[in-house]
Parts: sequence; C-alpha cells; structure tokens
Amino acid sequence: MSGTNDRKLRERARRVIPGGMYGHQSAAYLPSNAPQFFSKADGAYLWDYDHNRYVDFMSAYGPNLFGYRNQEVDNVYCDQLKLIDVATGPSAIMIELAEAFCDLVTHADWAVFCKNGTDATSMALMTARAYRDRKKVLLAHGAYHGSASWCTPFPAGTLPEERAHFIHYQYNDPDSLRAAAQEAGDDLAGIFASPFKHDVLVDQELPNEDYARAARSICDDNDALLIVDDIRAGFRIERDCSWHSLGVEPDLSTWGKSIANGHPISCLLGADRARDAFSKLYCTGSFWFSAAAMAASLKTLELIKNTDYLERTIAMGQKLRDGLSDVANRHGLNMSQTGPVQMPLIMFDQADGNRDMAIGGAFADAMLRRGVYFHPFHNMFINAAMTQADIAFTIAAAQATAEEITASK
Repeated sequence: MSGTNDRKLRERARRVIPGGMYGHQSAAYLPSNAPQFFSKADGAYLWDYDHNRYVDFMSAYGPNLFGYRNQEVDNVYCDQLKLIDVATGPSAIMIELAEAFCDLVTHADWAVFCKNGTDATSMALMTARAYRDRKKVLLAHGAYHGSASWCTPFPAGTLPEERAHFIHYQYNDPDSLRAAAQEAGDDLAGIFASPFKHDVLVDQELPNEDYARAARSICDDNDALLIVDDIRAGFRIERDCSWHSLGVEPDLSTWGKSIANGHPISCLLGADRARDAFSKLYCTGSFWFSAAAMAASLKTLELIKNTDYLERTIAMGQKLRDGLSDVANRHGLNMSQTGPVQMPLIMFDQADGNRDMAIGGAFADAMLRRGVYFHPFHNMFINAAMTQADIAFTIAAAQATAEEITASK
C-alpha cells in the first residue's frame, strides 16, 4: 500500500480545507495505512485512489444497510430525479414515506423529515421543551447525539449557556436517572436515551429493562417526553424502534443513517402526545424536502419489511465474533468484543484492564494492509451485502494479523 495518490489528495485538501479534513471521517484519528479518500464503492467494498480494495466494516459509518450502490434503492432514486427532487414544494412521496414509517414503527403517529442526525435530535430537543414549556433535559454521560453546539463532544466555539439546562445521568442506572429527574423537578422537559450505550472508547452496553422502564415511568409521572435517539442503530437492532422489544415505546424517536441506504435523509417520528408541541416549532431546510432521497427511503423501508436482512446481518456478525474470538484466544490477545454482533466494537485490553490503544491501532492498521477496513475504536456495521466469503476472508486476515503482532512482541 504505497498511498501515493491518497497523500497527494491530502496535500491538495490541506490547502483548501481547514486541517485537510474535519469531523468523524477524518483519517487523522486513524492508523497510518488508513486512506482518507475513496474512488468507488460497491456492495460491501471500498476502493481507494491507490487501487486497493477493502471489505468495509464501517458501511459509511452506518448508512449502508443493504450495501453500497444497492440497485433497487438507487434505481428509484434516479427515477425520482427525472421527475422532481428539490423544488418550490415537496412531492406527494413525502406523504407516502410518512405513512410507511407510521405503519412500520409502533409508537409513530407522525413523521417529519430532515437531512442529518443532528437535525433530527435538535428538533426532538425543541419538541420536548415546547411540549410543556420546560427547560431541563436529561442526557446520559458520554452519549453522542450529534454535532450541534448543544451536543458536540468538543466544546470549541460553544457557550456554557447552551448546555445550562442539561442534567446528566449514568446509562443503565435507574437510580442515577431518578436522581437526575428529581434534580430537574417541575422543569423536566424530557429524557434522551440511546438505544444502547455506544459511547466512544468504552465497551458497548445493551440496555436493561429496569433502566428503560424507569425512563418511561419518569416521563409519564412528570408529563415529559421520552426520546430514543435511534440515528445509529435504527433498523439494525429490529424492524421497529430499538426499544420496542423491551416493551418500552418512546414519545419521540430520531432516525438517520440507514433509513435510505446511504441517500441523505433523516427523520423525527412522534406519538400523538407530541404532535401539538412539534406544530409550534419552525424547522426547515432548503434540501429537507428532496423527493429523490424520500423515494430511496421508501424503497429501503420496503426492503426492511420484506427481506431477511436483519437475520443475515446478525448471523454474519456472530460468525465474525466467533472467528475473531478464536483467533485472539489462540494468540493470547486480550480482544474485547461488545455490543450487538451486527454492530461490533472491537478493542484490546492490557493485562491491567486498561485499553491497549497501541495494539488496537496496530491490529486495524495490519487489517487494512490485508484488505479489511476495521476501525480501532468506533463501533462498526455489518451490512446485508456482505457474504459468508467476506467474513471468512476477514477472519483469515485477522489470523495473519495476529501472527504478525505476536511475532513482533
């Protein structure tokens, strides 16, 4: 992997883009072999500008549920472009898509559409505060809800006042949640909850029923709104809101990433309880009503409803987890695999239990050289275009990588 072309592109980028790149897709955070730019994508694969192909376990950081360039989705997107896309008013396909979401997601009685996950979570925050004209909102420590000034994990350019009315609690800790609600008192507007704990650099953690039910109960008792931020996990855990199987339905849920298989759209779904509160808001965007992305989302929802994508991604994720566990055990690597198998977080621990970022970076770097795009500290995403052969290829690459790492110790 010479990376010659990628390095040239980075040099050009630095002249016209601050820092050369920004946000979560900046390769500055990744191992040395990680390319910054990609020339094409297809199914489960990415190609960089130096003609290297990768089995991509990031799936564009989540949007590609059915794989890159899924023809069923892309065909309806292109067909819609020929009719109307961004215009003075929306297409009627907006109504069809809202109806489809309300049919598929149990708690949803209405839907509104936007472009990014942060758009949706910001609207959810505003809706919760408009519901009973209250300020206090509960957030889990370390949870990620977007990159706006109220929620970005990096404080540069933000003001303390923008976060003055947030109270933090420990995820999966009902007592901590109740204490935060008590602190909010009569000013509690709502509770934000991730579908599972997927904070950066820590083990992923599935929600327990006591915590989820406590969140629902507190909102009911205080006439506040429960928000499940399903941007990252939506339709990857189940064919409904991710807390549905826990028997807990939110008042609001936020969706993005996979809902149009890579085409730019996100949404806020709500129960009737929150309908009037949203109606008070002024929320809009020049490109929020794009008909082509809505057509892609409508087709994606059809595939979600009528294919076995979920069962296949879970089965492949389990095969990957089992294979990697076997490789790690045979080579004495303290590999940590947490979270849903279809959204794996793979990291490494030192003997004292602390994270071994050096080994984690070296492992991801060596996997890249062998044609597998792994992330050293972000959860990854199995997509439905992956095959059993891709998983076998990945396990073989992990075997060779483990041998390389243990030999260098």
